[in-house]
Amino acid sequence: MNTQQDKARIWLEIDLDTVRGNFLKIRAAAAPAETLAVLKANAYGLGVKPIAKVLLDAGAAGFCAATLEEALFLKSFGKPVQILGGVLDSEREDAVANGLILGITDPDCAQKISAEAVRQNKTAECHFKLDTGMGRLGILAADAEKIIPQIMKLPGLDCCGIYTHFPSSERGPNEENLAQIERFLSVIRNLKKQGIVFRKIHMANSDAINHLPQTHQPPFTHVRAGIDLHGSFSGGRDGLGLDSVFTLKSRLLAHRMMPAGHGIGYNSTCILPKDTRVGTVTAGYADGLPLGLSNRGKVIIRGKICPILGRISMDYMTVSLESFGDDPPEPGAEVTLIGRENGLTVSTEEWASLKGTHAYDVLCSFGPRVKRIYTGTGK
Repeated sequence: MNTQQDKARIWLEIDLDTVRGNFLKIRAAAAPAETLAVLKANAYGLGVKPIAKVLLDAGAAGFCAATLEEALFLKSFGKPVQILGGVLDSEREDAVANGLILGITDPDCAQKISAEAVRQNKTAECHFKLDTGMGRLGILAADAEKIIPQIMKLPGLDCCGIYTHFPSSERGPNEENLAQIERFLSVIRNLKKQGIVFRKIHMANSDAINHLPQTHQPPFTHVRAGIDLHGSFSGGRDGLGLDSVFTLKSRLLAHRMMPAGHGIGYNSTCILPKDTRVGTVTAGYADGLPLGLSNRGKVIIRGKICPILGRISMDYMTVSLESFGDDPPEPGAEVTLIGRENGLTVSTEEWASLKGTHAYDVLCSFGPRVKRIYTGTGK
């Protein structure tokens, strides 16, 4: 057994070969658009450094981040790095100095980026961020044709890109999404009539790559692949044949035969209806296990499904070992929390459903006690 695994109480096994395989499938599906890898939030909790190395070698056109700190780390890989949202006033100097691609979300931020670029005697690459329906950040599509020509006159800016974001791309080609695409393209067409054209145009996120192929055809030049790199989506169907890149595992600490009528866990939300062998597993909500799994979720031990009993604690959870009869697993046995074993599966999406959320939330919830262990080479 791997030494790191042997010593771990809870760990993620992340297959770098599968990361590469998923990227190549996404890139092929998105062609002719180039694929940007979104690696914000520590690559959605799976570890940005090893994953960025794999994607760099596999041919990512560039990287996207959410914060200045994330973007500065990714810059060391030698590819263009875009901050997808905005930057604070305190971050602007470093962002311009390091040649990061910045989003223009309103005239005020454009003026501030321009002033900083002029002060540093630099030209800042900028992409206009349009709000075509998300309602979170960006120039409203209805105002873009008036505002953008004015911003284009500012010094120190290379406004070579324009982008927007879907709020519901997992729903596919419905009326809302098609209207949003047309709203964005209409702005681009009308700006072209004013002599304004863009070298980089992007709209597709993970689910749009999967469900809205028109968003990776001209005039679109790039797509933004994020959680789909890990074989997950925010709720849509996977039509690309992607594989989960990770397995989440823990260990059985102990097991006991517990009498009928005994309560299990805080508030005794489970009362055993009969004598039951109960196991204690070294994983809890501090590690990212949703409380929604309490009395509802399951794990896999030695190729058998073991239902979760009672409320999940901060550091432990309890499971039924009834399916093992008189041959229970030994303490120290591996417990598959998310993954496949013996033809059985516990998926990220299953956790998300029980938590009442989506796969992004599950991935980003894995705590610092969860060791990241990488397998494969990604070559």
